[in-house]
Amino acid sequence: MVKPYLLTADEGEAVWFLGNLVTVKVGAAQTRGRLTVAEFVNPPGFAPPLHRHLEEDEAFYILDGAAEFRCDGSSFAAGPGDFVLLPAGLPHTFLVDPDAPLRCLQITTPGGFELFAAAVGTPATERRLPDPAPIDPAALGHAAATHALEILGPPPQR
Repeated sequence: MVKPYLLTADEGEAVWFLGNLVTVKVGAAQTRGRLTVAEFVNPPGFAPPLHRHLEEDEAFYILDGAAEFRCDGSSFAAGPGDFVLLPAGLPHTFLVDPDAPLRCLQITTPGGFELFAAAVGTPATERRLPDPAPIDPAALGHAAATHALEILGPPPQR
């Protein structure tokens, strides 16, 4: 049985995932598989590959910074206080503003996204943004396939 808990601002299991700092606040293990909430810090100019989640709805609550989200033919800008929903099955990506990092809460339901991030990432011993490391497309594609995600194309360009 999971007990109630409090995590302070810098607490939670942290990994470097595609050059982003991901701090898991609650995951599938604590929510009977229902939910994952992670704080993301994306570096300026970051963009993930075009992809879709086959089982998870993905949402973002923007804390600091700005990004352009692209989903299923729509494009919209989001900044502090904005909430973005990207429903399961729809192709999507986003582009972080080139001038500042994006800090947001990423919420997925059902839970389990943290397992994908851990499979691709490395434990974060420092919480400052590192220099971007090259991404192994084969390893990313394999991890995505085992976690019900599809990589559909490269990161978008501005």
